Formats: sequence, C-alpha cells, structure tokens
Amino acid sequence: MVVRRDGVLLEYVAGHGVFDIDPAADPAGQSLERLWPSPIAQAVKHLVRRAIADRGTAQGRLHHDQDFHARAVPQGPDRAVCVIQAVAAAPPGEAEEPGENSADRPFDRRGFMRRFKHSMSSAALRESPTAIVYVQVDGIADIARSIGSLVAGQVSEIAIQRLMQVPGHAASGGDPPWYMGQLGEGALALVLQTADRVAIEACVGRACESLSEPVVVGDAAFHLTPHAGVAILGRDASSPKMLLDHARAAASEARRCGPQAVCFFSDTLKLRSLARLDVARELADAIEQRAIHLEYLGRHDLATGRLTARVAYLRWRHPLRGDVRPAEFVSVAEATGFGHALSCCALERLREDYELMAQHEDPEVRISFGALRHHLLRDDFVEEMSRFIAGGAIPPERFELRIAERAFLVIEPATLLPLQEMGVRLIVDEVGRGMTSLDRLARAPLWGLQLDRSWVTALHRDPIALKVCRAGIGMAAALGLVPIATGVDTPAQRRVLFDLGCRHGMGDMYLPGAQAPSSAAI
Repeated sequence: MVVRRDGVLLEYVAGHGVFDIDPAADPAGQSLERLWPSPIAQAVKHLVRRAIADRGTAQGRLHHDQDFHARAVPQGPDRAVCVIQAVAAAPPGEAEEPGENSADRPFDRRGFMRRFKHSMSSAALRESPTAIVYVQVDGIADIARSIGSLVAGQVSEIAIQRLMQVPGHAASGGDPPWYMGQLGEGALALVLQTADRVAIEACVGRACESLSEPVVVGDAAFHLTPHAGVAILGRDASSPKMLLDHARAAASEARRCGPQAVCFFSDTLKLRSLARLDVARELADAIEQRAIHLEYLGRHDLATGRLTARVAYLRWRHPLRGDVRPAEFVSVAEATGFGHALSCCALERLREDYELMAQHEDPEVRISFGALRHHLLRDDFVEEMSRFIAGGAIPPERFELRIAERAFLVIEPATLLPLQEMGVRLIVDEVGRGMTSLDRLARAPLWGLQLDRSWVTALHRDPIALKVCRAGIGMAAALGLVPIATGVDTPAQRRVLFDLGCRHGMGDMYLPGAQAPSSAAI
C-alpha cells in the first residue's frame, strides 16, 4: 500500500489473511484508523514517518493474533510504500537471536549503518580484510514515475529478496560472507569480509546478475540495471563514511562504463573525480559567460542527398582544454544540477544562430534541437518551449525537438500535444539504446524515431545490430512515424538502410568533401 505521512491510504493491493481484516471496497482516501485497529494503524503510521524522516527503509514487527513483518520505503517527501507480510512461526528452540550474524535484521538504513560502523571498527582492530560495495540500481525511479510507486516498491522488494539468496549471504557455502542494506531508492550496499579482488568481483558479479534478471509483477516483466562500486578498508579509506563515499564514487564511474560494470576505487579514480569537480566549476562559468556553442550536422534524404534538417549538438570550447566533448561535460552538468541551465543556454544560442541561418538557408530545412533530460522533465518545460517559439525565436514549422529515449519513458505523452499543435516536429532520439514503451510511442504526438548511432555503424559487422535497425525502422513504419538513421558513414550503410525502409539519415558521408549520393546509386 501507499500511505501518506498523515496516515491516509492512497493505494492498496489487498493481501490474503493480513490481520484477517478486509478494507472497504474503495479504501483510497481513508485514514488507517478507519480501516484497522488503532494500535496497528498507529504502528504503520509511525513506520511511514520514520522511513520518510530517515530517507531510507524502515522495518518493524506488528502483532494481531499473529506476528507480521512491516516494511516502509519512502517514495517522496510525504508518502511511503508499505509491505506487510505474515511471519511464519519458528519451531520451538529455533527462534533467531539478534546479533552480529543476524543478516536479515539490520536491513533498513539505520540498522544497516549501525552494523556497518560496528563491522568497520571490528575489522580495523582485528586487521581483517573488509570491502564495501555500493550498488546503484537503475530502473526503480523510472518505474515509479511512469507506472506507479506501488509497483516500483513491489519490483524493488522482489529483486532484493532474490538477491538475498545469492551465495555468500549470511555466510553460506565457501564464498566470502557478506550482508547488505538498502540506503535509498535504487541504492544498495553490500559488506564483504574479504579484500581479494577476484573474490569480490565474483561475488558482486553474481549479485549484479541476480538484480539484472527480469522481475515479474503480474503480467509485466521489469528490467533493472545495476552498477557497482567497491572500496576496500585500509586501502581506500579508514573511516566508514569515507569508505562509503568512495564506493559511491566508484559506482558512478561504473555507471559511465556500461551495464553491470564493477569499478574499484583507486587513486586514478580519485584524481578523475577531482577533475570532474574542476569541470563542473568551469562549466558553471562557461554557462554564465555564454561560452557554450552549437555545432550543426546535416540530415539528408537517403535517396537524393537533399538536405532536410540541421541537427544541433552541444559544443564547449574551453580556453585551455580546447573542444570538450559532450560526453565529458553533459553528464557532469546533470549530476551537479547544471543540466537545466546548460540546456537553456543552448536554446538561447540556437535563437542567435537561427537569425544568421535564416538569411541563406532553404526555408524547407528544419532546425533540430535536443533538450537535456533535466530540462525536459521540468513541469514548465512545454510552457517554456511554447514561449520560446511564440516569441519568434524559430518558426514552429521549421523547429524540431529531439527527446532522448530514456527521458521519453517518463514523460506523459499528452503533455507534448501543445507543441505538436503549434507545428513542432517531435522525435524520439537514441532509439534502441534502452527500452521504449510501445504504448507511449503510439500515444505521443511524434513525427519520427531516430536510431541510435551505435546500431547503425555496426549493422554490417554485427547481425544483431542489423536486426535492431530493421526492428526500429519497422516499428516506426507501423506507428506511422518517420525513421531516421545516424551514423551513415558509407554508401553501403546508406544502401542497406534505404532497402530497410529508412529515407532520412546523417553521418560522415554527408560531410563537406564527401560525394553526394544520387538516386541512381540507391
């Protein structure tokens, strides 16, 4: 169930035999006191408030004719997801005794942190090898935004329960023993009693494989993507706080390296992190001084070579570093809170550039702009873009807005209608990099789908890439959208894409000096 901090029930999925009490036919909007006995209602409310205050998982025991285990996970500043399960009675004499080896008790954030600090102190005194693994699980937040916090809580619960069966948990078998805790939404921590890199990689690899397996809730299967960072006691830090911070920094590096990557904190990573802080400070100055520029690549008709759009990409000319690639500063901007400011700065640069381009550009050539994720997800984004167009910056019939597939997953399609009604073309970019919802694609007022460059450039050497391109182009055609290819570098690629049904593309073969294609060449 989803419960507000004042005890009002927002969502509820009826269980079986929980308190032997059935809520009213439509309990949403009612207080817990009206549905359950006062002691139970007060206990659940207290659990919810504790989870919200701690910004982490809170757990407790309830009793009503039998014992129940209750767990609350915060889903924002004023609500939490609660899961209540009956506790099977243990045989006489086998009741669990609390203590250091009780792996399942200290699972909430506060309990885990207490045990973690105690483990670090003991390990330091005994000089025993210990490592902490910070696991960032991508997908939970997107499920909460796009489907609902209740489903996100169920997915998280199932994934964690399955993870607890991985060898090594609760010191089972010959694997290095470990225990775990949940630090927040999509953030887990594992503490391993070993400093052996091979053993750590093997254990963390099994944990990531478990988290990557599809989680089935009802008729739907959800896919999570874990990224793990490791810090070792005595080698990377000596205090629990610094050790956890270093593991978190390593997990951020793992996220940049790709799915299921495991990164160890090291001096190189530390220097790299400090370099990113320098980049963040310099980027803030560049935004303020309007040192951000746009580079325009041409999109062409694959049959005739005719220019159809100018596609804008961010560029930063640093006075000392030279041209800084977007891959190096866009992620830093989004991680440090400059994503919206950077996107708005680029939008203003687009306004200035268009004034010059409009004087000599074919009026049928569109201008394509891709807003950053933090800009797109703002509540006032559509209103802001409407003001930008209505102010005469760019005629709507010549403006094209690209939305990255990852951001499109969490945008309500109906909110984009005002832009489409103004004449703006909407395109989902980087198709094939993640998991796009067909329902959203069918409902959103889109004009086209742009295939991710990595698939297009590999279609000749990788049969999987060819299948993905064929599927993406076929999906666009089935939905009545225009397929667009990026990374069209050779005539052979252009020919294959054209045969698959793609009519628009961009890439190296259309750069100045390259031979323009003719319809006969197709």
